[in-house]
Amino acid sequence: DKPLSGWHGVATDSAGRVIDLRVAQNNLNFRLPSELGSLSELRALHLEFNELVGEIPRELGRLRHLRELRLSFNDLTGPIPDELGDLSNLLEVHLNDNDLSGEVPSELGNLSDLLLFDLGHNRLSGQIPAELGGLSNARVVILQTNHLTGQIPAEFGSLTDLRRLSISHNRLTGEIPSELSNLKQLEELQLSANFLSGHIPPSFGDLHSLKILDLTNNRLTGEIPSELGRLANLEGLRLGGCNGLSGQIPPELGDLKNLKVLYLYTNSLIGEIPKELAGLQELRDLRLYRNNLTGEIPAELGKIPELEFLILSFNELEGEIPSELGDLHELRKLDLEENLLTGEIPGSLADLQHLEYSDFRRNEITGCIPFGMRGVVETDPVLPECAAP
Repeated sequence: DKPLSGWHGVATDSAGRVIDLRVAQNNLNFRLPSELGSLSELRALHLEFNELVGEIPRELGRLRHLRELRLSFNDLTGPIPDELGDLSNLLEVHLNDNDLSGEVPSELGNLSDLLLFDLGHNRLSGQIPAELGGLSNARVVILQTNHLTGQIPAEFGSLTDLRRLSISHNRLTGEIPSELSNLKQLEELQLSANFLSGHIPPSFGDLHSLKILDLTNNRLTGEIPSELGRLANLEGLRLGGCNGLSGQIPPELGDLKNLKVLYLYTNSLIGEIPKELAGLQELRDLRLYRNNLTGEIPAELGKIPELEFLILSFNELEGEIPSELGDLHELRKLDLEENLLTGEIPGSLADLQHLEYSDFRRNEITGCIPFGMRGVVETDPVLPECAAP
């Protein structure tokens, strides 16, 4: 019996017309009624985190005043209606985490005022429409975890206000467009787990706002551009699992003073580990395993105070393990398996209070395990523990 303005999740204007419908996380478990398209003054439709089923009604394309469409985290199926491209006032589209299928409608590229566009975690297929380059005001574009194929549109290079672009976990092919280097405001570029090939564009060194660059698990080739060392704000550089990245690790990466994660594993990198990496004073996680790295482990790595994971296994590193690694007081995992290392395990490693696991197998390690060394210690052959000092 109450007026509409008193209903849960409903707001009205002075004329009693519904302008907001916000019923998120409310155990709704029905099909969206096509009659929603009659709420001609609706500004916000928030129905996320429910159990809604069925298709998105095409009638929602009539809601010409709609600014926020949030249908994420439901069980919606079927295609995304082309008619949503008529909603010229939309600022946010959240259709992520459903079971939507079919292609991404090219008509969505008409939404030039859109700030946030999230279609991630569905079953969308086909190519990414080049028309999405028309999302000229977009700050966030997320298409990750779908079945998208084809190439990344070069037209994305015109989205100059973009802060986050995530197209990870799809089936994209072709090269990474150098036009993405135009995105000077970009903070996160996530393209992992695709079939991208070719080189990493050296012009990515011009993305000075970038904090996350994730290209893991693709088919990239060529050398790691030294220009990436110019990305002063970078916190995560993930280039692992590409198999084809070659050449030496650029010493310029040691200039990335804010870097916390460096993944270069499972590639074809050669040469020595640059001692310049000791300049990464914020680094927590260094993974260089499964390459063709040679030379000795730089003693300078012991000067990285926050390092928690040092994974150098399955390379051709030689010489003795530097005692300076005992200065890595935050270290939790040390993996040196299958190299050409010789000598004894440094007694200084027994001082690592947080060490949970260390692996020295398939080397030429001799002697004994330092007394009191913490965590699981793998050696081959099994070495005895040293006597107490």
